[in-house]
Amino acid sequence: MGIMPVLNDEVPDEGDYDASRRRGEFDNITPDDFIRGSDGGNPPGWLDSSEIDDLRRKMPIVYVEVVPVRADDFGRISKVGTLLHVGPDGMIERTLICGRVLFHESLREAVARNISKDLGDIALPLLPVSLQPFTVAEFFPTPGVSEFYDPRQHAVTLCYVVPIAGDCKPQDETLDVEWVDPVEVRRPDFMAQMAGGHGEILRRAIGWAG
Repeated sequence: MGIMPVLNDEVPDEGDYDASRRRGEFDNITPDDFIRGSDGGNPPGWLDSSEIDDLRRKMPIVYVEVVPVRADDFGRISKVGTLLHVGPDGMIERTLICGRVLFHESLREAVARNISKDLGDIALPLLPVSLQPFTVAEFFPTPGVSEFYDPRQHAVTLCYVVPIAGDCKPQDETLDVEWVDPVEVRRPDFMAQMAGGHGEILRRAIGWAG
């Protein structure tokens, strides 16, 4: 069996035919380096607060947002996961898995890394076969420009529904992961607990999945 070639921007595995090709600062990394583990280390391409704040004043930032779900044997959504965390005002808010796409990181790696960051290393996400998002949400730092609002930045967010097969252990700033029936998340009072338009993303996810 022949060896599958890799793309120029793909992180090489040890057996890839062009694994020895130089990639500058990324020469010595592996795909696992892009998944932030329990040791809390930052992956390659991570920016400190001053660097990301400077970029946010100059350009849109690309994000991925994940709606974690539990699926039954027929692939139908049986539970939808929302994350509980402390908002800027000190109140408990619901949100979804969301994070930046890092430099030299593929979308698949970004989805996997951010799930691991919030749900832990044994969540066992079933990454989508297609990278076509179910919706694209454009967040603006000015209220009223769109239904999606983020006071920090202009962000373009690719949104995915990802089934979770393993156990979830809240990580990072996540206090808890709550699994609810898809019918429950459609209630206006439930959506109202999700600030900045994330409730609208959840509503679109449920509609898209049928």
